[in-house]
Amino acid sequence: KIISKAKEVLKVKLNQSIYVTLTDHINFAIQRQKEGVRLKNALLWEIKEFYRSEYQVGQYAIELLNEKLGTDFTDDEAGFIALHIVNAEYNTTIDHTFAMTNMIQEILQFVQKQMGGSYNENSIHYERYLAHLKYMARRICDHELLPDDDMEFAALTEQKYPAEYECSRNVADYIEAQYETRISEEEILYLAIHIKRVFMNE
Repeated sequence: KIISKAKEVLKVKLNQSIYVTLTDHINFAIQRQKEGVRLKNALLWEIKEFYRSEYQVGQYAIELLNEKLGTDFTDDEAGFIALHIVNAEYNTTIDHTFAMTNMIQEILQFVQKQMGGSYNENSIHYERYLAHLKYMARRICDHELLPDDDMEFAALTEQKYPAEYECSRNVADYIEAQYETRISEEEILYLAIHIKRVFMNE
């Protein structure tokens, strides 16, 4: 029921391993609860913010489990279940997902500090920006970055939006220093455009 709900909400194919990994996770979560062990989810805020649809599935899951099995799962567990859904959605591991989530948070904070503005989290531009960051973080973690193809457009973007382009390049320098991964000019270009859009109403 939980996996069917995830497919219904997300409208994507999930890696078939979710049937094993999620079952194992829920089994151990039930055992932990019987033993009086409660795990705090250190990334709960980030999960709610970055993976809203997956977290919605996590909430559905704990409501179902609490009703059917008499458990007393909280939002922390909804967050853990959401991460398993993310893993199946992006075909990755839990460690990979934690790394991606941390990276997204770091980039959001870095850009906001440098641009000196605040995000309107209800805007369509923020949603698109966040979606871009998720896929960019995945590409960085997978070492599958966009190629350096559109250098002429990059030069035009740097000329037209110098502050946003500089911010994007500084993000690239930060990521390279922190994660020892080179960011392509194409990645810098698209990030600059998203930064321009997300702050253009400031």
